[in-house]
Order: sequence, then structure tokens, then C-alpha cells
Amino acid sequence: MDFYNVGKVVNTHGIRGDVRVMPTTDFVAERFAKGQDLYLQQAGEPLKLIVESARQHKGFILVKFVGYDNINDVQAFRDHELMVSGKDQQPLEDGQYYYHQIIGLSVKTVDGEELGTIKEILSPGANDVWVVQRDGKKDLLLPVIDDVVKDVDLDAGEVTVELMEGLE
Repeated sequence: MDFYNVGKVVNTHGIRGDVRVMPTTDFVAERFAKGQDLYLQQAGEPLKLIVESARQHKGFILVKFVGYDNINDVQAFRDHELMVSGKDQQPLEDGQYYYHQIIGLSVKTVDGEELGTIKEILSPGANDVWVVQRDGKKDLLLPVIDDVVKDVDLDAGEVTVELMEGLE
């Protein structure tokens, strides 16, 4: 089964089994909803957890899991990733993609010039930035805007872009 990260347990909170989670998903309300299945990354098989409750708190999400009612029960969760299974991923609208779908795609210009491979996605503000690893050159930072990204073909594994002046 495929798993995808949705947050990281950064600490415990209080003595009743709550954990402080730094979310890494755009779907916070859905991923941490009551009854949602999450999986804790650990050696061997991931540990299945069921969300009992969750709430926002100072930039974090405080999450309580069913059956974990004491700080001692959740102490070992600290510094571990929380994941969702691939079958629990929600369909996206046209033109929207999960990070794991974009990372690894090859990038070419509208003229057919091969630029490299997307190795990372940054989210600095108004729009995402795709980091393209190039052979023998510095990484290329591509803003994900309609003027630059012309086509994303997941089946072919490539992205077609038009480089604006100053990007290269």
C-alpha cells in the first residue's frame, strides 16, 4: 500500500494523549477529521491510528487518537510522520496535482529543449515553485503560473514550460 505524508508529530500536548502536529497537507480539515484513519511511520509496518478529535492551536493541530488517553501512550510518536493511505487520497480538480505526482517529471520547453527533472516543490507564498535539477547547471526555479507552465502530462511523465525572460 502507498502512503503519503500529511503531517509530523512534533511533540505531545498536555497529559491526556494529545499530540502537536505540524501539517504538511492542503487538506487539513479532511485529513484530521474525527474518524479519519492515519498511519504513524515507524520501523516495519505503519501503525494505524483513528482520529478522535483535532483542533487548531498556534499554527499546529492538536490531535487525539482513539485509545491513546495518556501522555505515556503517545510519547513515542514524537518526531514521526503521519501518513494517509493512497486509497484515502481525494480526487483533485483539473489542473491540480499532488506533490508526489509532480516530483520526478521531466521538464522541456515549448521548443522541445530538455531542461531537467523536477526534484522539489517550494511553497513560498502566492504560488508554488518547482525546482528543476539540471545537468551541469544550477537548479532552475520555475514559478507555477499559467504564463510559465503550459502543459502537465502525467501519462508521458513530462511538463512543458515557456521560459520567461530572467528565469534562466
